Amino acid sequence: MERAEANLLRRGRFSEPGRLYLLTTVTHQRCPLFRDLRAARLVIREMRQSERFDACRSLAWVLMPDHLHWLIALNATTLSSLMRQFKSRSGTALCKAGISLGQVWQRGYHDRALRKEDDVRKVARYIIANPLRAGLARQIGDYPHWDAIWLTSDSESLHNAL
Repeated sequence: MERAEANLLRRGRFSEPGRLYLLTTVTHQRCPLFRDLRAARLVIREMRQSERFDACRSLAWVLMPDHLHWLIALNATTLSSLMRQFKSRSGTALCKAGISLGQVWQRGYHDRALRKEDDVRKVARYIIANPLRAGLARQIGDYPHWDAIWLTSDSESLHNAL
C-alpha cells in the first residue's frame, strides 16, 4: 500500500475513551517472530504495560506468530498513541533482548470500533479461536499466547465458554 493510501485509511479514525476496539497489527514482512517463546512473552509484557500506564483495559487478545489481535476498552488516550507506544516499547524490548535487530512491526494497524449491539464475548471468542483456525493448537488451552477477562479457574467452563 502506498503512503498516500495509508493516510486515506486514517482519515475519519476517531478515538473515543471508553469505547471498545478490536486492534490488529502485523509483524514486519509477516515474519513469524512470536514462534519464539521469549519474544512472545516480551511483547505480552508490553501489552500489559499499556494497562499499567492506564492507556487501555485489555478484554481479550491473542498473539499469533506474525500478528496480534487485541480487544480493548480505550482509556483517556488515542488509538494512535496507544499503538505507537506499544510498538515502540515492544520493538525496543525485542532489540535489547537480541531477538530482533530491525523493524519489528509493519507500519499502521487495523482498528474496528465495536457497536453497542455487538456481542463482546462473541468477538472475544473469535479472537481467541485464531490459533485453532490456523492449526496451531487443537484446543485453546494448548496455545500459550492469549488471555481474556472472562477466564475462570474451571477449565471445563472455559472450554464451554469458547
